[in-house]
Amino acid sequence: MPVNVIVPRVGDSVSEILLGTWLKKIGERVAVDEPLVEYESEKSSDSILAPTAGVLTEILQPEGQTVAVDSVVAVIDPAGVPTAPAVPTPAAPAATPAPAGKADTPAAHVMPAAARLAAETGVSASQVQPSGPGGRVLKEDVQRAVTSPAAPKTQIAPVVTPVAQTVRVTGERAVRRQAMTPIRKAIAQNLLSAQQNAALLTTFNEIDMSAIMALRKQHQDAFTERHGIKLGFMSFFVKAAVDALQAFPAINAYVEGNEIVYHDYCDIGIAIGGGKGLVVPVIRNAEKLTFAQIEQAIAEYAKRAQSGQIKPDEFKGGTFTITNGGVYGSLLSTPIVNPPQSGVLGMHATQDRPVVRDGQIVARPMMYIALTYDHRVVDGREAVSCLKRIKECIENPVRLLLEV
Repeated sequence: MPVNVIVPRVGDSVSEILLGTWLKKIGERVAVDEPLVEYESEKSSDSILAPTAGVLTEILQPEGQTVAVDSVVAVIDPAGVPTAPAVPTPAAPAATPAPAGKADTPAAHVMPAAARLAAETGVSASQVQPSGPGGRVLKEDVQRAVTSPAAPKTQIAPVVTPVAQTVRVTGERAVRRQAMTPIRKAIAQNLLSAQQNAALLTTFNEIDMSAIMALRKQHQDAFTERHGIKLGFMSFFVKAAVDALQAFPAINAYVEGNEIVYHDYCDIGIAIGGGKGLVVPVIRNAEKLTFAQIEQAIAEYAKRAQSGQIKPDEFKGGTFTITNGGVYGSLLSTPIVNPPQSGVLGMHATQDRPVVRDGQIVARPMMYIALTYDHRVVDGREAVSCLKRIKECIENPVRLLLEV
């Protein structure tokens, strides 16, 4: 009896997915749990697996189609007879891969975002060395091929951020339309919801980064040797945010109906620019973690975000968010809260600026910080005091260790 291939449920809030590349053809034999078609959801990228062994007899939804969860996208006949030659499974990359630009072998499975970027930049899939699981070509693989010294110099620059596309200017008044990806659609809906359903206000301050930079320089080698990871700025800001949230719990709360829900723990969302767009995975119980554990958690999320491998549950339940626009060069911004949270901390670029110390004008590495908060829950006094507390912890990081 034929067996339907059904779109799996990939998260409580995910209602549809975007189909990518079909990895099998009609008439081809498949094994149980073998990947059939790639997909993107608003949270991650993955493949739909064969529910049974047999022959793929029907493909009901084409590549690039948006389909609802629980929909039937294909049919497998367990007793079917193959009518198409099997496509060999792509081999894993060799230990010494050939440089990008040589088309000695055909490319492996190309993820949808990678295919779009390849088409925009004129890079052939056979020029790209895959780094994804199962030999898949990821978006960043195409970016590396574009910027490789072996790449043709006439190619346009790669996409710089997850949301902006670099387009060759031809002088023609062309108009292009492109459907939103599930991730971009989810981002748009969340941000619009935040603007419409919360009373948002932003307060600003600035931080002298001299002390934290000196501390990192002094202890970086020992920290890296002991923990196997570098000591970054983000762990200090997470620690400082936890300290401030515990002092001002309203910023770690949210509105639900006519009630305010407070948290006695700090689940900190970290905004990361992934291969599919901005994602905000959550570091659970940050108040209990060491500097090394925070750095390791962030590094692991950043690595998995590039290939869309962060699980849907890892985005849920954050109580506060930190976003660092400074890594892209932002000097100042007003971040938007991640609903239903009541606060988000924005970090920005560190620049040497003239400041007055002991009556003298001196140059110091300064960073502007911003706290956007929901005024329905948080009073201005609390918000300003919370941001000032974060500033004091960063400028005097010993406070984070002595808990003063």
